[in-house]
Amino acid sequence: QVQLVESGGGLVQAGGSLRLSCAASGGTFSRYVMGWFRQAPGKEREFVATISWSGGSTYYADSVKGRFTISRDNAKNTVYLQMNNLKPEDTAVYYCAARRGTWGRYVSLYEYDSWGQGTQVTVSS
Repeated sequence: QVQLVESGGGLVQAGGSLRLSCAASGGTFSRYVMGWFRQAPGKEREFVATISWSGGSTYYADSVKGRFTISRDNAKNTVYLQMNNLKPEDTAVYYCAARRGTWGRYVSLYEYDSWGQGTQVTVSS
């Protein structure tokens, strides 16, 4: 299984931006569908975005559509989540996930094989 390490979280004011990174190792990164999920205190982990092998296909949760952008650099074995116009309700631990297999709009956490340790994003009002 691929190993994943997230970075880039932090504290930001509402309306601000952050870019999360997820570095992968130990697998053929270009053959993994990648996803971002988040979990707020007291809530279940929820889907944020996913991207295909090549980066040509993406899919977003309605709550982040138009504000967040997922991308990947297969040469660097890294997937990114650019988050703009952040809102207090975006506060959560953000997790990177990987799924080996063909592209699909995988929104359930149970459809992913590998997970990172998470990075905290806090948006103040």
